Amino acid sequence: MPSWARTSACVVSAFLGGALVTRGAGLARADGDDTYRNLAVFARVLNYVENNYVDDVDPVTLVYGAIRGLLATLDPHSTFMEPEQYAAMKSEAQGEFGGIGIEVVKRPDGVVILERYEGGPAMKAGLHVGDTILAVEGEPVATLSLAEVVRRIKGRAGTVVTLSVLKARNQRAEDVRVIRDRIKVLSVDARRLEDGYVYVRIKSFTERTSHEMHRALDTITATGPVAGLVLDMRDNPGGLLDEAVRVADTWLEDGVIVSTEGRTGPPEVELAHPKDTEPKYPVVALVNGGTASAAEIVAGALQDHRRAVVLGTQTFGKGSVQTVIELEDHSALKLTIARYFTPAHRSIQGTGITPDVVVPARPTPPPKPADGAGTSGEVVIGGQETDSQLEAAVDVLRRWSVGKRHANRDIP
Repeated sequence: MPSWARTSACVVSAFLGGALVTRGAGLARADGDDTYRNLAVFARVLNYVENNYVDDVDPVTLVYGAIRGLLATLDPHSTFMEPEQYAAMKSEAQGEFGGIGIEVVKRPDGVVILERYEGGPAMKAGLHVGDTILAVEGEPVATLSLAEVVRRIKGRAGTVVTLSVLKARNQRAEDVRVIRDRIKVLSVDARRLEDGYVYVRIKSFTERTSHEMHRALDTITATGPVAGLVLDMRDNPGGLLDEAVRVADTWLEDGVIVSTEGRTGPPEVELAHPKDTEPKYPVVALVNGGTASAAEIVAGALQDHRRAVVLGTQTFGKGSVQTVIELEDHSALKLTIARYFTPAHRSIQGTGITPDVVVPARPTPPPKPADGAGTSGEVVIGGQETDSQLEAAVDVLRRWSVGKRHANRDIP
């Protein structure tokens, strides 16, 4: 058998193995179209490249590149992860990752540290809240998105990342070497506000988010009743669908939370349950353009059931559901398999959630050396939150408590 034919057999086997994992009908469709012929063409090209390209090439690199090219023809959320990338994704889903223990925000002059975890690598390296990161491994952050800066700072525990930092205390720039470590962070922050109101921030939906949130609520309610609650999901990129459903179920007694509709089969519907539902105190959900996916599911469910007033700015608009399939070499395929719909059967894909009350974020200055960061992730100056959206949310709760209407909408 020619070598390209042997390669073709391997490639066909690999592709059909994936189809069997995700969808039984995939194999049947392959018999009636040009799939096998096209795979043979691909295998022949692969053989020519391996044997005739001017430089030696790694076959794994070629196959991985081909898989990425295949997925590039689909939606942007269908991706391929090499083994190391997949391992990192699993760690983050568990609330763990390799990093330096800081939370940051992008400013015109750099990336500012808003929060530093106690005892973490950043603290050990002498970084402080208010320090400005100018470059990562020599690459100026001005040319990078915030997501890319964060990606470059993260890495395997025990490795070193060098940051060029403008120190807030003396306004001097210096290079700081930080040894990455395993960072385990809570996805939920909670605290009491004034007048019996409670603030809960969900940063992302990990495996323990609903557990963390219920534990935080139990701790807070043990100190007194809740007059109203602000649920902050700003800049929450999403995460695990099951956890989003559990969080929404916290404030809903019955009805649909979310439905997902794929290419085949009936829709899958997630329902609310009366067990352990929170009392019917008023809720305001804070959202913005960084609120996506699972966070939009929660906002949409609470909005459609009129259980919360959604306040802030338009959300991101990621209304698709992905499944992750681990492959034989511990790489993984993340594939879009369905779209989700709110209880009112609204599709969020490409449009997002429109707030009931639109409140743009008021820009805040970078923190001064003595400043810290509140649990909302906003800068604290002189001990006060400069957060116009949070202030507006508390104002809605006050109006709610006196039975007023807000934004031409009955507040339940």
